[in-house]
Amino acid sequence: MANVTEIRGNWKEQKRKLKQKFAVLIDNDLLFEEGKKEELLGRLQIKLGKTKEEVKKLIESL
Repeated sequence: MANVTEIRGNWKEQKRKLKQKFAVLIDNDLLFEEGKKEELLGRLQIKLGKTKEEVKKLIESL
């Protein structure tokens, strides 16, 4: 997965794409705070029913 700086820079665009692809996601699921990348991945993992690796690959593919 991209480093924190890369995520932060592109996060608005990535968040929009994730919400389009997965209607079940809400803004609170996609909150990204510096130093809490693992929490974000955990929320997405639970909400989407995917493994952490699948979530990382999904974000990288956006």
